[in-house]
Amino acid sequence: MSNIKLFESKKIRSQWDAEQEKWYFSIVDIIEVLTDTDRPRKYWSDLKAKLKKEGSELSEKIGQLKMQSEDGKFYSTDIADTEQLLRLIQSIPSPKAEPFKQWLAKVGYERIEETQDPEMSIDRAMENYLKLGYSKDWINQRLKSIEVRKELTDEWENRGVKKGQEFAALTDIITQAWSGKNVKQYKQHKNLKKENLRDHMTNLELVLNMLAEATTTEISKEKKPKNFDENKIIAKQGGTIAGNTRKAIEAKSGKKIVSPLNAKQLKQSKSRKKLK
Repeated sequence: MSNIKLFESKKIRSQWDAEQEKWYFSIVDIIEVLTDTDRPRKYWSDLKAKLKKEGSELSEKIGQLKMQSEDGKFYSTDIADTEQLLRLIQSIPSPKAEPFKQWLAKVGYERIEETQDPEMSIDRAMENYLKLGYSKDWINQRLKSIEVRKELTDEWENRGVKKGQEFAALTDIITQAWSGKNVKQYKQHKNLKKENLRDHMTNLELVLNMLAEATTTEISKEKKPKNFDENKIIAKQGGTIAGNTRKAIEAKSGKKIVSPLNAKQLKQSKSRKKLK
C-alpha cells in the first residue's frame, strides 16, 4: 500500500525516493485520473509527441521505474516528480487540474509529517484501506499484521538473513507450515498474481499468519540462529505452532480456514449478505 496513493478513490502508483526526498508518480495513472480516458497510454504518447514538437524539454527529462501493473507484473513505467507533474498538468485541459495540484501538495506535506511522526503513516494506511472498501475490523487486523511482520524482518536482519530471496524463502516455510500451502500455492488458491497476499486474507487468516510470524520472532530471539539453515528450522517451528492452531479450529468448527476468496470476492459476499 505504501506505493499506492488515492485521488478521488482512484489508484495512482507512486514511489518515494528517500535519498532525493521526492515522490515519483506514474504518468499514465495521472493522465487517466485527469482526463477519464480509457486509453491513457495513447494519450500520453500523443502528448509526448506534441511536447517534443513544441520544443519542450519535459518529455526528455521523464524517467522510468518498474511498477506493478493490473496484471500483477512489473513493467517500466514513465514517472514524474511533483515539479514535472505540475508542468505536465499545464498541457492537459482538465477541470480536475486545480484539485489535483492541491492533492500533490497534500501528499508531499503528509510525507514530511510521517517522517517526523511514523504513527501518522498508520492513520493514512487506515484511511486508504477504508476508501478501498475494507471493514474497520479487518483494517485493524491488517495494520497489526504489518507491525508483526516488521518485527520479524528486523529480527531476520539481526540474524544476518538477506532481504529478497532469503526473506522470501523463510516466508514460504512459515506460510507452508501454518496454512498447508506455500505463498505461490496460496495465491493461486485465491486467484491472485503479484498482489499482496495479506490484503486478500480473511480476519482469521490474518490472525493465524500473525501468530506464525510472531511465534517465529520469539523463538528466534531465544535461539539466536547463526546461519540461514538455523533460521529455516525456526521458521518451520513458528509456522507449525500456528498450523496446529488452525487444525484445532477447523476440527471444532468443521470449516476450512484457508479461504479461496480474495478481497473482491469477500466484499461481494458481504454485500450479498447485507441485501438478504
